[in-house]
Amino acid sequence: MSHEKCLKHVKIPCSCIASSLVRIPVAHCFGPSGHYKRKFCTVCRKQLESLAFRCEVCELHVHTDCLPFACSDCRQCHQDGHQDHDTYHHHWREGNLSSSARCEVCKKTCGSSEVLSGMRCEWCGILAHASCYIIVPPECTFGRLRNMILPPNCVRLVSRNFSKMHCFRISESLQTEPDEDEDVDGLTQGSVKDAQISTDSSKQTLKIFDGNDAVKRNQFRLISVPRIAKSEEVVEAALRAYYVNDDQQHYELQTFSQQTLFSDDIINRNDAPEETNPGPVFREAVPEAWIIRAKSKDHEVIRIYPGWLKVGMAYISLRIDKESTTQTVIKEVLPLLGRQTECLQNFKLLEVLMGSKQVQRMVLDDQEMILSRLRDIRKTSIRQMNQTRFYIVENNKSVVRVNLFVGGLPPQLSAEEYTNILKDDLAIKTNLLSLSHVYSMQGAVVLEMSCFSEAERIYMLAKDTTVNDKQLTAAVIPEVLHTKLPQNCCPLLVFVNPKSGGLKGRDLLYSFRKLLNPHQVFELTNGGPLPGFHTFSQVPYFRVLVCGGDGTVGWVLGALEEIRHRLVCSEPSVAILPLGTGNDLGRVLRWGAGYSGEDPYSVLISVDEADEVLMDRWTILLDAQEAVESAENGILEPEPPKIVQMNNYCGLGIDAELSLGFHHAREEEPGKFNSRFHNKGVYVKVGLQRINHTRNLHKEIKLQVDQHEVELPNIEGLIFINIPSWGSGADLWGSDHDNRFEKPRIDDGLLEVVGVTGVVHMGQVQGGLRSGIRIAQGSYFRVTLLKPIPVQVDGEPWIQSPGQIIISVAGPKVHMLKKSKQKQKKTGSLKETRTDNVSITEAGH
Repeated sequence: MSHEKCLKHVKIPCSCIASSLVRIPVAHCFGPSGHYKRKFCTVCRKQLESLAFRCEVCELHVHTDCLPFACSDCRQCHQDGHQDHDTYHHHWREGNLSSSARCEVCKKTCGSSEVLSGMRCEWCGILAHASCYIIVPPECTFGRLRNMILPPNCVRLVSRNFSKMHCFRISESLQTEPDEDEDVDGLTQGSVKDAQISTDSSKQTLKIFDGNDAVKRNQFRLISVPRIAKSEEVVEAALRAYYVNDDQQHYELQTFSQQTLFSDDIINRNDAPEETNPGPVFREAVPEAWIIRAKSKDHEVIRIYPGWLKVGMAYISLRIDKESTTQTVIKEVLPLLGRQTECLQNFKLLEVLMGSKQVQRMVLDDQEMILSRLRDIRKTSIRQMNQTRFYIVENNKSVVRVNLFVGGLPPQLSAEEYTNILKDDLAIKTNLLSLSHVYSMQGAVVLEMSCFSEAERIYMLAKDTTVNDKQLTAAVIPEVLHTKLPQNCCPLLVFVNPKSGGLKGRDLLYSFRKLLNPHQVFELTNGGPLPGFHTFSQVPYFRVLVCGGDGTVGWVLGALEEIRHRLVCSEPSVAILPLGTGNDLGRVLRWGAGYSGEDPYSVLISVDEADEVLMDRWTILLDAQEAVESAENGILEPEPPKIVQMNNYCGLGIDAELSLGFHHAREEEPGKFNSRFHNKGVYVKVGLQRINHTRNLHKEIKLQVDQHEVELPNIEGLIFINIPSWGSGADLWGSDHDNRFEKPRIDDGLLEVVGVTGVVHMGQVQGGLRSGIRIAQGSYFRVTLLKPIPVQVDGEPWIQSPGQIIISVAGPKVHMLKKSKQKQKKTGSLKETRTDNVSITEAGH
């Protein structure tokens, strides 16, 4: 709504014409519906007070019933062969800014919590008024995070048959997929908010369908009109309900009784003659439903867009009649575009349906009657016609190449053996694909396919297939064009464990996809770290951010160690966003005791300004001497040695016993372990149950440090520590000076060995009242177990059989990122933008 005197200042296009202003059609990636506080619908501009959708890639929010009318104007995050270009313009999105947001041009407040106002670039975060943003230089430089963002022009992904959820590897488990018979678009119920059933006797409420497709799906809009309204007024109201701004004189309403509404003859009679003279709008008995029909025309004017244009929205307006075909349209358009000397066979006409969820492209046949095609589209849906464009494109033969990561296969097999497994379980066609990469140690392969339908079939089938009782995983992998990366570009590879930190991991996934290119954000529950490292394998220089607990960090570091020889950047630096319970490594590297809702944009700035440090990693060889029964022949055989990696600490005895008790409690009721406070409470409970426990660990083990026997004092627990933080931040070694030992560092190639006398001693250490018993310091350790003893490594506990445990330094030191002590540099309004608009605390779930 606007004052008449203010109308001339309105700069934002109405939703009726918004689709015509889309420069490059890109479908949105809608997550599950939810309640989003203090947000406004982009289509109807009203506040989101009921269930609504939000795009996982951009800041679009929309009501459930407004979803079909949203433009396909999402961020273009990769090249897909359609209007690819290297220069990126600002991607403006209106509204949903905080009231403190300030315009970059006039420096005045441009945000509001009351209405949809202000503009923001979804790449660089720059803010401006609707009247100011048009004078901002169009080229976007990606803002403060430019060196961390994976540039969209450096990513290629041809994904015709894959949904946006698949392309960005967004977990299907987060989706609540409706059945085909359900009202996906929400038109039937949702539109009631636009026109409630009127109790006013002078008005009536009508059901309006916009075509055969809406009738078939029983998806309608409700309008409220006066009982004495003219037919033209009702048609105008019906078009307005579907956000169609055409002249109402070109449309008419046809009546359908409830009996014929669901008749197959009515629904499917695309070729049958239609009623040319529908009854008047008002009769004594008002019909239950109406359908909008376009009046027949002998000629029309259509817009033809040149598909080779990299920028702008230039088009040619062309008059067509009943004789116009695809070939005649191409023949008339080429001279108007200055390409009259070129052969007609070098071009084709593309029909593009710019749906909010999917952009569909179809090549029209040379003899297709264009006017007849337009009539068919309008019969199907008037709204669909409003979202359809015609592009003239060059008839180039494009090479189809889809990369699909398949994990969960048996490890240590050859490429031929993997091919045979895929033939047996997935019925792959070897003439349509090849194994481009084999990760034998991890049991994974990357398939390069030359057929879209085969790639989609294998992707969907793999998710429902098990091999040796293990579920396969599948992920669509983009191709990073490393030769096009800017010289100073160091993209950030982000791994997020959505199971860590309650629901904070899921919210961080959403925030980082908004702040960065979603192709550089990977969810660890979908194939682990390997798909991410494979995607970045040719990137010359990159950094890693791991969002999770200490176990998640160890998982990523272990995968990096295994695959580093196949990476161009073999030693990327790793930062941590702690989401676990203890988060000892995060504490040591100054990332904090645990994530508590800080602004994700500030987290990325801290990563960019972090200092690089080195850290030792350790290999633990577990060589049990106890014989176990062979599964094949039933003969007792020695248990094979196992190797695990250690980053933080390794505990034997009471320390590991408490971890084991916590582990068993979490396995029994995993749903309760979603907060640090509850987890620590369970640790306390388990500790109190063992407060009087006596094991005499010093009599059950023998310790050798650097080839020298070490006599153990009377202890209940023995702990090897690599970092100066244990048990959620306790200093187990202590700060007292001791001439017998060197001052501990995380990169000195030494482990410190400490003993504890029981649960009470451990509690005193964690309370800062005491430190542990210093026993030794060295680089090579051999522990002999005389009895089965609880053991834990970085929080993962088990019962270890009698035998040998050997601890030694593991290969090269790992490069970590330590948060800088210096305050972050001022980033002006951009920081305010990100803080106010990408804060996960406003998610509203």
